[in-house]
Amino acid sequence: MRIAVLGAGAVGGTLAALLHRAGHDVVVTARGEHGAAIARDGLLLTGGWGDHRARVRVVDALVAPLDLLVVTTKVHDTAAALEAAARIDGTPALVVQNGLGGEAAVRDALPHSPVAIGLALFAASLLEPGHVDVTGPNPLVLGGDPAAVAVALPALRSALPAEVTVADDIVGAQWTKLLVNQVNALPAVTGLSVQEVVAHDGLRAVLTRGMRETATVARAKGLHLARIGAVGPDEVALLLSDDPAAGEAVPRALAARMGDVPNPASTLQSIRRGRATEIDALNGVVVAAGAEGGVATPVNALMVELVHEVERTGEFLDPAAVLARLSASPAQD
Repeated sequence: MRIAVLGAGAVGGTLAALLHRAGHDVVVTARGEHGAAIARDGLLLTGGWGDHRARVRVVDALVAPLDLLVVTTKVHDTAAALEAAARIDGTPALVVQNGLGGEAAVRDALPHSPVAIGLALFAASLLEPGHVDVTGPNPLVLGGDPAAVAVALPALRSALPAEVTVADDIVGAQWTKLLVNQVNALPAVTGLSVQEVVAHDGLRAVLTRGMRETATVARAKGLHLARIGAVGPDEVALLLSDDPAAGEAVPRALAARMGDVPNPASTLQSIRRGRATEIDALNGVVVAAGAEGGVATPVNALMVELVHEVERTGEFLDPAAVLARLSASPAQD
């Protein structure tokens, strides 16, 4: 297949390299030093799925014919990035992003393109320009428009050395992933890895409360949070139980699946590169949906506030400061 990856960062770069290794003809868009490094030396993949240097072309604009467009930008960058895809309306698209909203931007920009949604459970880091490293070689869940799924599924299964499954209810699966993505905010605020956050008693309790809020909002919306990876109905039941400590098994299980390599999570990676984060499409979505449904979300609201604060100041907060800010927040559950 001829495949274009729009935004070949950590996740997009991993997919581009794997698709290239599987024999597909891959072109990518990438900015700045990262794009220059790929154009010069190729895209280096290392880590849990082996090493491969993908000699992919870096382009500014996408042209037909293409079999599949893979959109892996940050949600807030989607609309601007899609200007490069103006001439390929009608090409099946696969949106693989953290947070909600990117697929709507694709449908607006490419109204004739069927759109699939991919939920990447694997963890990857952009170590340096042109170099992505897989730190958590986990599965990918797919759903959305059947016409786009029919194109994306065989391509992904040919390339990923992990299970690729199709979700019957992709919206419910997206909210399960939104719950999993609670692991992003505290590393971005503190500068710690996900594993370090989960190992800290106070931060783990905050993380668990944020997950509980997300599950409560989803339940208020009438959504069924199907299993993806380590999180499913049993874990949601733990989060919503009367025993707050029982829910801490959920972040513990997520951290255990990440292994020993420190996982910074994508939001901290954005902070370190001086880029705007996707926090509004993650915790911000929970806050907005909670307000609509009358569900209090003080932890998620504080995470949005603190991540934006770190974006502005460039200074991380220590765990004690985070816990103090939460204690001082006006709404507590």
